[in-house]
Formats: sequence, structure tokens, C-alpha cells
Amino acid sequence: MVKLKTDTEIDAMHRTGQVVADALKAVQKTAGVGVSLLAREVLRGAGATSPFLGYLPSFAPTPFPAVLCTSVNDAIVHGVPDGYRLRDGDLVSVDFGAELGGWAGDSAVSFIVGTPRADDVRLVETAERALAAGIGAAVVGNRIGDIAHAIGTVCRAAGYGIPDGFGGHGIGRRMHEDPSVPNEGRPGRGMPLRHGMVLAIEPMLVGGGTDGFHAASDGWTLRTDDRSRAAHAEHTVAITTAGPRILTAR
Repeated sequence: MVKLKTDTEIDAMHRTGQVVADALKAVQKTAGVGVSLLAREVLRGAGATSPFLGYLPSFAPTPFPAVLCTSVNDAIVHGVPDGYRLRDGDLVSVDFGAELGGWAGDSAVSFIVGTPRADDVRLVETAERALAAGIGAAVVGNRIGDIAHAIGTVCRAAGYGIPDGFGGHGIGRRMHEDPSVPNEGRPGRGMPLRHGMVLAIEPMLVGGGTDGFHAASDGWTLRTDDRSRAAHAEHTVAITTAGPRILTAR
């Protein structure tokens, strides 16, 4: 069931979203050893809690052990911070969530540590363009398929793969709510978009152009089958009659 939010509730979700935005900015600025601790400090300072820590969905073998996901190079999403020391040229995707006042926020950003490779710059830029396209389609009167089609069109036109079965989702009192928001689909199909819907829109791109992926030995991290690099971008977005409102804008 999709739960529509009032304007007052969307304002409350925006406050949560700004905690998420602040944490991602801090992590990106100081990416390296201790980023998980840094994210915890942002949560503590805002009086917020983590929806990631201890989260146990049906596909996972164990509860998630951290407050943020750090996916490096060929890791697409759900990377578990494990003490790996970032190296020059690494492509990092950081996914972070917060809960404040009973409302959840969720966002992700990909960036390059140190010296960038041209292919990685293009991959990250395309992930951001796909996210922007999806947000642009998140308007009253459109449908979920219009968001999926906008994202998928950008990704496929650039020659990138899209992991099947993983995408965005509704968000509100809980981090994951109905509806699901695929990263590829047919326009004009799916649930109509209404004022008060709040969605986490999150394209995931496989740089090698294939769609295949697998779970790593930790049971959480999803890695590309072809070992190519991946990128992930995400915002929590409210659908309003005035247009899409990005609640996790950095």
C-alpha cells in the first residue's frame, strides 16, 4: 500500500533528508579510513538514528553491520565497510540513510578518489544524469514507468548495464515502502504518480555494459559479473503539484 504524505509530513522528511545530505557531504570530503565513524557522528549530532544498522531484508544472510554502504570499484551497491583503505583512482559509491522524528531519508553518491580515469568520470556523470532524468519524470500525472523509462534511456544510450531486480522504492515511516521504482521500463505504465508520494529514486550502472551481477561472500555486496566498475546515485524525492522536491539535496 502506498501512503501519501501531507505537506507537513514532507517538510518533516526534508529535515531528515538534510541529515542524510550533510553526512554524505562529510563522507565525500574525508573519504578514507573512519568514514563509518564519521557518519555515526553526523547521526548522533542530529539526534537521528540509522535505518541501515541491523537491517535484515529477505535476501540477506545477516543483519547489515554498519550505518552506511561503501561500494568500491566493481561493487554496485550494499558494500559493507570492512577496513579497506581507499587507493588513488578508486571509484566509490556511498549510500546513507537516517531516521529522524519517525521519518526516513535515503541518498547515495558516487565519486572518484584522487586521480580520475576518463571512463570513471563518464560513468559517474551518467549516473547523475540518469538520476536527474528520473527526477524530472517524477511529476503528478506521470506513472512509475515514466521514471523507469527516463532512467533506463540515459543508461542504455551511454552503453551501460542495469542490474535487474534492484532499483528505487517508496520511503516514509520506513526506509523501504511501496511502490518499487525500477531503473528500466515502459513509459505510461505502472502506478500513477500523485501529490504526496515520496520515492527514493536510484539508478545503478554497470560500466562494462552487461547486466550480470552476483553477491559477494559477505552476502550483501553486489558485484559486477564482468568485474567492470559501477556507479550509484540516489535522492529521496517528494512528488508535488509544484513539481518534484528533492528532500536530500546536497
